[in-house]
Amino acid sequence: MTMDYGTLRGAFALLILALFIIIVAWSYSKKRTSNFDEVANSIFDESDIKDNKEKINKQETNNNV
Repeated sequence: MTMDYGTLRGAFALLILALFIIIVAWSYSKKRTSNFDEVANSIFDESDIKDNKEKINKQETNNNV
């Protein structure tokens, strides 16, 4: 039993389709919702903004020396 090029392409297409379905199911699972919500709201965290501004100011000071 030999696999010709068409069969190989079909098997590869099914593999890619299965991976896509697995990734979509993983991303919409109930367990991941809280993690994704936390990451999505992290841009509004004020403490991170203050820390980043302090780092930028320190870098600018060091660059001016």
